[in-house]
Amino acid sequence: MTSTTTQHLLTFEEYLAYKDDTDNRYELVDGRLELMNPPTFRHILIAKFIEGQLDGEIRRLGLPWLCFREAGIRTGWRKSRLADVCVVAAEQVTDMLDESAVCQTPPLLTVEIISPESIKRDYRYKRSEYAALEIPEYWIVDPLEGKVTVLLLEEGLYEESVFTGKQCIASRTFPELTLSVEQVLAAGKVGE
Repeated sequence: MTSTTTQHLLTFEEYLAYKDDTDNRYELVDGRLELMNPPTFRHILIAKFIEGQLDGEIRRLGLPWLCFREAGIRTGWRKSRLADVCVVAAEQVTDMLDESAVCQTPPLLTVEIISPESIKRDYRYKRSEYAALEIPEYWIVDPLEGKVTVLLLEEGLYEESVFTGKQCIASRTFPELTLSVEQVLAAGKVGE
């Protein structure tokens, strides 16, 4: 569950400079800081696995791209979201290496992993914000429902494809990727 922590509305610049001497993670939503709960271990394991798979494809293909976990994405005038995984062109961060890890331009691909408290945020709010920002590809990994939803931007709106079980995730960004939903979800298990 998220909670709002600020009384006055912050600008995006104030958000980037905000420090409260804690390890808390915040998203900026309409000028208000929203405290994000720490992710579950399942969530972390799945994100780490996806990042490793996408990093492997980037290296294999020799692409000038970078893959990050928990980087920010500016989604509006007073909005910034924390993505579980995102892929960006290296040039998007070249001039920002010593600044807060918040992308000012749309990533090539963004992945969110569902947790019980993030269902509405990931399926609804981030979906509309990412479409408005024109992020070309958005994956919603849902271990609760055992599926991966791939959203591809077409004329300003996302077209949705849902994958389950042994089905391979069809990615426009990584068309040669052979990664099944089963493999993604298995990454969230330990010793089973």
